[in-house]
Amino acid sequence: MTTVDPAPPPPMQLRELVFGAAVAAAVRAAARLGVADALNDSPMTVEALAAEVKTEPRTLRRLLRALSCRGVFTELPDGTFAHTEMSRLLREDDPHSLRYIALWCTEPWTWDVWPKLDEAVRSGRNVFQDVYDREFFTYLNEDAPESAHVFNRAMTTSSRQSAEDVAELLDLRGVSSVADIGGGQGHVLVSLLDKHPGLHGTLLDLPGVAGNADPRLRAGGSLASRARVVAGDCREDIPVEADVYIIKNILEWDDDSTRRTLANIRRAARPGARVVVIENLVDDTPSMRFTTAMDLLLLLNVGGAKHTRQSMVDRLTDAGLVIGEIRPVNAYLHAFECTVPPR
Repeated sequence: MTTVDPAPPPPMQLRELVFGAAVAAAVRAAARLGVADALNDSPMTVEALAAEVKTEPRTLRRLLRALSCRGVFTELPDGTFAHTEMSRLLREDDPHSLRYIALWCTEPWTWDVWPKLDEAVRSGRNVFQDVYDREFFTYLNEDAPESAHVFNRAMTTSSRQSAEDVAELLDLRGVSSVADIGGGQGHVLVSLLDKHPGLHGTLLDLPGVAGNADPRLRAGGSLASRARVVAGDCREDIPVEADVYIIKNILEWDDDSTRRTLANIRRAARPGARVVVIENLVDDTPSMRFTTAMDLLLLLNVGGAKHTRQSMVDRLTDAGLVIGEIRPVNAYLHAFECTVPPR
């Protein structure tokens, strides 16, 4: 029977940390093999599971033991394995599934760039182009279609899961129009329009993204009469006027792109309009291990950065926005409520 170890002494903690790649690889292997999908609600023997996922029983047991001591699956006294709360999140049909996020964070390119983190820290820039001789998203779209698919599914999953939290947080009483800037497929906008029947909304994103907006927002969709999808680059222009602008998880590029986006919001918005910026923070959050890891991956692949509370405040203030309340959206997101002052 495998048990979850109590906190070990510091020397063993450091040994475990440097073997972190083994843990990430084990989660990836379980996700790619479909172990969580194959495991029923009732405990199963390794032999039965191995037959389902077409692996060798002995090596599958080794994988499951490595995961079980981390709380992903559990080994019972009779040697069978059962689900835990974490292992269920690797199921594709779980409503809170993190399967594609687990795959995205362990895609093949990540193993090539993580060892060069010292170079990225020394230079202050991404190392992805040094390794692959091209910009990150160009590589994804032209050379790594499977990884691009995983990325799109992961971003869709993350956006959909946080959209309901955003809709629950925002008080939109008296608001008639909202703009989701750089909103991807529009999951936040869909959640807001669903919750507020009198609300009208606009989704703005790059042409290739806007063209794949949620079908409910497009012509013939259930929300199309109250929605508009606009193709454009928020770093260049924001041709949208609304009562509330929402900017979620896009101000993690280089400082110039962030500055231009906020300046465009300021130009587009009328005085008194609300601007809600939603970001992961690398401080003042209960999920610092998660957000700081994402911050380092951003440095490696695109040279971007997650924000501290103060760095976000500084950028919003520099853009001329008046900051009001700063509130947690969930365990890993914060919302900065701002207003546009008189011109």
